[in-house]
Amino acid sequence: MYTLKVEKMSCGGCASRVTRTVQTLDPDAKVEVLLKDKLVRVESARAPDAVAAAITAAGYPATQVAAD
Repeated sequence: MYTLKVEKMSCGGCASRVTRTVQTLDPDAKVEVLLKDKLVRVESARAPDAVAAAITAAGYPATQVAAD
């Protein structure tokens, strides 16, 4: 599991779009959104940089902040 900071994520719609983006990349991914902190915790077989790149391409700049 790893955590990504998603700067432009500010509402429930943003959180849903980010979640869908991750699950499009990896349908088995587990995604937890911490909206007030602008963090997304992801458990996925895909590498953090690939997930961050997909979220960024969806319009939400994302960077990895922690790996659990």
